[in-house]
Amino acid sequence: MKTPRKAPRKAPRRALAAGTAVLAAAVLAGCGTGDVGPAAAAPEPARATATLPAATKTPEGTLLVADFGSDTVTFVDPEKGPVDSVRVGKAPYGLAVGEDGRAWVATAEGVAVVDVAARKRVDRIPYETETGPVTTGEYRGGGMGIALAPDGEHVYVGVNVPDGNGVLEVIDTGEREVTDTVPVGRRPFDVDVSKDGREVYATDHDSFDVTAVRADSLKPRRIEVAPYGTEGGLGSWLKPHYTAVRPSDGKLLLPFEGEKLVVLDPRTGAYDVEKMTANTHQHGATVTDDGTLYAVGTGPIDPDADEGPSLTVRTKDGKERVIPLDGPHEDVAVSADGRTAYVTGGFTRDGYWNGISVVDTEDGSVRRLPAGERPLGIAVL
Repeated sequence: MKTPRKAPRKAPRRALAAGTAVLAAAVLAGCGTGDVGPAAAAPEPARATATLPAATKTPEGTLLVADFGSDTVTFVDPEKGPVDSVRVGKAPYGLAVGEDGRAWVATAEGVAVVDVAARKRVDRIPYETETGPVTTGEYRGGGMGIALAPDGEHVYVGVNVPDGNGVLEVIDTGEREVTDTVPVGRRPFDVDVSKDGREVYATDHDSFDVTAVRADSLKPRRIEVAPYGTEGGLGSWLKPHYTAVRPSDGKLLLPFEGEKLVVLDPRTGAYDVEKMTANTHQHGATVTDDGTLYAVGTGPIDPDADEGPSLTVRTKDGKERVIPLDGPHEDVAVSADGRTAYVTGGFTRDGYWNGISVVDTEDGSVRRLPAGERPLGIAVL
């Protein structure tokens, strides 16, 4: 893997702001124009909390979950449930974890830096962008999607500005400060980085596009991604949500409605559309090194025509398995061996539940695991 050239350093606009840093992987998306509704009636697992000795290092395979319904992240044993939580800031969305054992969490207040082994917050980096009062809810200002450069030197966070276009903020992970800001589209739900680290991609939900940003020059290019067209504007359901970068060729994979998979070449802006089969409103997406795509179906837009929540497992040759899920879901992470998918229940639209569906990707069985409050972004440590 080639190391990308570092972008020219700029002095932070907020000269007196304490230096800080951030990283992570994208998270969360909502649709339509209303606020998030009340909790759905989907059953919750029992709220059991396992106990680990304070000095115990966080075991490999532990799940780290952003609690959008509170100001914490939760460490979850994949067999027993929650083991600890850490306060990070208001309404955390996306998160990601670096090889150095630091997690970067996009909250409404700034990017929190968490020491994963010690299970404590060590910093919180304020945004350079003015986003208004710190609030909660699907349309709140602040960080949404977040991703870490392959070399670990920069974190990129998509910052939502209510009623306006968003901003991609660049964080120097060594100095823990914002060094640059780049204009992107409306509500950057997801942020991803190319395998070689040369480009960053912000998925802009409310402007029907992806903003590709060169990591060296920070020059942005807006690419419309609207396989259904843009009719309906902000009120449309048929907008991009999450993006996965295919390892084999660097193309971007964006699932739409369990009907269409957009395969976008970010170098040319051209895309092909492939058929999907789940027939459900899709949000979270991730792809593993072997090219398998995992896409979360949140449930129907039209209950009379669409299917319920599901997880689509799509191999690199386009073969799909659709695994039904019970209740709303949002994002997904996959175990290192690819045998288990973890799907968070903290949906953003009109309901949620406080747990994770644990999916056996070989036999399709599903069990429920308690987690934090309204879990959204998720990573496997």
